[in-house]
Amino acid sequence: MSAQDLGAPSTVADDREFLDTGTLRTTLTRRQVSMMGLGGAIGAGLFVGSGSAINIAGPAVLISYIVAGIIVVLVMAMLAEQVAAYPSSGAFSTFAHRALGRTAGATVGWLYWIQLVVVIAAEATGAAAIVAAWFPVVPQWVWVLVFIVALTTINLLGVANYGKFEYWFAFIKVGAILLFLVVGILAIVGLLPGNEPLGLQNLVAHGGFAPTGFVGIAGALLIVMFAFGGTEVVSIAAAESEDPSGNIRRTMRSVMVRILIFYIGSIFVIVSVLPWDDAAVQSGPFAAVLGALKLPGVDLAMSIIVVVALLSAMNANIYGASRMAFSLGERGMAPRVVRSITRNGVPWAAVSGSVLFSFVTVGLNWAWPDAVLPALLNVVGSTLLIVWTSIVVSQIVLRRRADREGRELPIRFWGFPWLSYTTLALLLAVMVLVMFDTTARTQLLLTFGLTALLAVIAALTQRGGRVSEPAA
Repeated sequence: MSAQDLGAPSTVADDREFLDTGTLRTTLTRRQVSMMGLGGAIGAGLFVGSGSAINIAGPAVLISYIVAGIIVVLVMAMLAEQVAAYPSSGAFSTFAHRALGRTAGATVGWLYWIQLVVVIAAEATGAAAIVAAWFPVVPQWVWVLVFIVALTTINLLGVANYGKFEYWFAFIKVGAILLFLVVGILAIVGLLPGNEPLGLQNLVAHGGFAPTGFVGIAGALLIVMFAFGGTEVVSIAAAESEDPSGNIRRTMRSVMVRILIFYIGSIFVIVSVLPWDDAAVQSGPFAAVLGALKLPGVDLAMSIIVVVALLSAMNANIYGASRMAFSLGERGMAPRVVRSITRNGVPWAAVSGSVLFSFVTVGLNWAWPDAVLPALLNVVGSTLLIVWTSIVVSQIVLRRRADREGRELPIRFWGFPWLSYTTLALLLAVMVLVMFDTTARTQLLLTFGLTALLAVIAALTQRGGRVSEPAA
C-alpha cells in the first residue's frame, strides 16, 4: 500500500490521480448551473416533507430551517472553495481523495453514488404514484418505466440537452414558489381579494411559538437537514461548465440566497396562514394554504408541481450519479467500463449503470406498488450527513495545505479556521440529536455501517494506478 493510500498529503506530481480525461463536454452555462443548484435543492422535501417538520415543531420550525440553512450555506461555501481550486466531476469525492487518501475518496464517492441510485428509484416511484392516481387505467409500474426511460434518454443526449431540460424543470418549480410567496404575503397583509387580513396570530395562537419546545425544534431539524440535500450537485455540474472557477463563485452565492428565501419564506407563509396543528398541513402544506385561500384547482396544480419537482430532482440525480461513477472510474476506483464516452461527451456506461436499479424497481412496483416507496426512503439513511462532513474535513485539510505551501486559491472561505471547525461541530451536533430519535438513529447507524463496509472494500481493492493526464 502506498503513502497515498494511507492518506499522506499529495504533491504537485500526484495531481495526475485527480484529473478527468477531459472528454466530458464543458457546455453548461452559468445560468443552467445556477438553476440546477436550485432544482436539486427545491424538491419534494420542501413541497411535501415540510408538513412533517411543522407537525413536530409548530411555528418554531422556522428556527429549524434557519439553523439548517446556516449549516448548508457554510458547507456549500467550503465546497465552492474546493471546486474553484480543483474542478472535477468527482467533486467532494475527489476532494476527500486529495485530503485524506484514496480510501476516503472511494468511500465518499461510492456512498454518494449508492444514495443517488436509491433516490432516483424513489423519485420515479413517487412521481408514478401521483400520476397513476390521475389515470387509474394505467398501472403505477408503467409510469415508473416511462419516467426512467425518458430521463435516461435525456441524460444520454448530451450535457447541453440535459442542462436545458433541467433549467426548465427548475424554472417551473421556482416560478411556483414565487407565486406562492406572493399570494401568501398578500393574504397575510389583507390584500388578497375575497379574504380577510390574516396577520401573524397563527404564529402564537395555538400553544405558543414553540408548542413542543426544544425537543420539537431538534426533531424537526433532522427532517429539515435532509430537505436541503441536492444542493451539492452544483459542484459536480461546475466541472462541465464553461468557466468552473468563475461559475462556482457566482452560482453558490445566488443559489444560497435564493434557497434561504424560498425555504424560510415558504415556511413562514404556511405557519402564518394556517394553524400549525391543522391536519391538512401535514399531508400537503402548500395545497392546504392555497385551499384555505379558496383558490380553485389547487389540488391538481400542486400535484403537477410535486411531480415536476420529483422528475427534476430525478433528472439531476441521474446526472450526478453518472458523473460520480465516471470520476471513480477515472481514478481506478470503479470498473474501467464506466469511463466509456459517446461522441457527444456523455459517459453512457455510467449513466446506464446508475439507472439499472431503477429498472429493477419497475418489477417491484408491479408486485408491491404501495410498499416500494417507503422501503426505498428507509434504505438511504443519513448519507447526506456523512457526505457534508467529508466536505468540511476536506476543506480544513486542503486549506491548511494550500496555506502552508503558499498557494493562492481562487476563492477563500471566510473565517477560516474557526468557522470551518464550527461547521464541523454543528454537523456532529446534528448527529448527536439523531441518536435521540429511534427511527433516525437506526438509519444513521446503518449508514455508519455501510460507510465502514465501503471503506474496508476500498482499502482492500486499491489498484494503485494513476489516471493519465489528458492529451494536450
